[in-house]
Amino acid sequence: MPSVGRCPCPAHDETMNAPASASAAADPNCIFCKIVAGQIPSKKAYEDEHLLAFHDIHPWAPVHVLIIPKQHVATLADVGPEHDAMLGAMLGLAPRLMKQLGVSNGFRTLINCGPDGHQEVYHLHMHVMGGPRPWARG
Repeated sequence: MPSVGRCPCPAHDETMNAPASASAAADPNCIFCKIVAGQIPSKKAYEDEHLLAFHDIHPWAPVHVLIIPKQHVATLADVGPEHDAMLGAMLGLAPRLMKQLGVSNGFRTLINCGPDGHQEVYHLHMHVMGGPRPWARG
């Protein structure tokens, strides 16, 4: 996996780290940061040193996972060129994860951004939904 954002591990390549002003390693009040830290349980679908994917607790489709960076970035509007590798890793993971979860007839990706974009949790996340229709939503 390519390096992404500000990784909390000291051995991480500093050349890909985002500036502290753009994002933080973790936000103690963020529910997704708490999931990353293991303080809140989740049904994990994938994990590596930079990304976590877990099943949505209110799925819109038969398969509905969220892919999040372990680094706290509040919204898609907060990313810059220094986050390109992280965003590429998130998008690249989606088809591999859907195939692993048995989705073979297509899937949908969605990133909500800000209040008008209906973002509910202010930690960048990508919904990946698939499976036979009809879906509950989407």
